[in-house]
Amino acid sequence: MTGETDLRTLLASMAPELLDGIYVFARLEPGVPQPEGLEPVMVFREREGTTLIVTEEAARTMGLAASFRCRMITLNIHSSLEAVGFLATITTRLAAAGMGVNPVSAFYHDHLFVPAERAKEAMALLLKLAEDSAI
Repeated sequence: MTGETDLRTLLASMAPELLDGIYVFARLEPGVPQPEGLEPVMVFREREGTTLIVTEEAARTMGLAASFRCRMITLNIHSSLEAVGFLATITTRLAAAGMGVNPVSAFYHDHLFVPAERAKEAMALLLKLAEDSAI
């Protein structure tokens, strides 16, 4: 199962879904283990430390320093990890509206973490992009 690679199909067929909850990006120092019971949406290890995307509530409960209060939008189309231009087109559209976004690609879908207070605006922009691409 390789996923869709055609850019126009990806854009026209994406079905953005705004998930419930507020997420944050938290960080652990190198060598510090992930707190027991914590279930991050994403874990990424870098030389400088480990980044965790977790709910704001989980970060608070675990005493983790966090930043970037955001909402998660899942683009419900199985995009190929080799697709060219999909996230570039999306992030360019959001950037034109002055909106920062942190995209994450997983095996089946792409996910966008957008500022919590601008999530509905991001959804409107994504739905318009999909509509425009279907023409």
